[in-house]
Amino acid sequence: MVFTDVEIERYARHLVLREVGGPGQQKLKAGSALIVGAGGLGSPAALYLAAAGLGTIILADPDEVDLSNLQRQVIYTEDDVGRPKPEAAADRLAALNPHIFVAGFHGAFDAETADELISDVALVLDGADNFETRFAVNAACVRHGKPLVTGAIGRWTGQVGVFAGQPCYQCLVPEIPPDAETCQAVGVVGALAGVIGSMMALEAIKLITGAGEPLAGRLMIYDALAAETRTVRVAADPDCPVCGGGAP
Repeated sequence: MVFTDVEIERYARHLVLREVGGPGQQKLKAGSALIVGAGGLGSPAALYLAAAGLGTIILADPDEVDLSNLQRQVIYTEDDVGRPKPEAAADRLAALNPHIFVAGFHGAFDAETADELISDVALVLDGADNFETRFAVNAACVRHGKPLVTGAIGRWTGQVGVFAGQPCYQCLVPEIPPDAETCQAVGVVGALAGVIGSMMALEAIKLITGAGEPLAGRLMIYDALAAETRTVRVAADPDCPVCGGGAP
């Protein structure tokens, strides 16, 4: 895969980076990702993946841009209020990097949609704001053998994990928590979305280029108030209905 002179200059800091270099940048150019949720987490993740030269980015989100989104969803401006998020986000990414392909899906993310969108990409980033969507994404990733980078935020705390095969996301969260909080109800500091979304992009870049050790089967938890992080291992559940002995 050949780079143009413009691309060589654009990706110069990657090309001299030992862990990426020319081969890694070629993998990025040939790579693809589905970003589920073009909100607080999907926004920074998409911006950094586009800037990094990821060849194909698909954005999926059922919502329109709301004024309250702009506190943390940095991919949008006030001019985008009322527009479908995937459409507005795709326009911004195309303007940021015209050397990549960007497309959007504006609609509900059910099992059929998950299979259709996930089957053709190399990996998936999940920044959805509800567990129903997270479960559908995870199940489709397991069915199609695609790595899943997942992130979540609330108040001042965020987390990032990578799942590929066993354990899967549902080993971590077997059922929808009855007391699940939402950012709308409890709030979230805007900059935290940038931190966790950027970490998701980093994990995706590592997976695609083969650089370093991804957070496979691990969950990194970041406490912004205390400025502390800790990483825990996620155990595979042999009775998990998605990836374990209970799988169909």
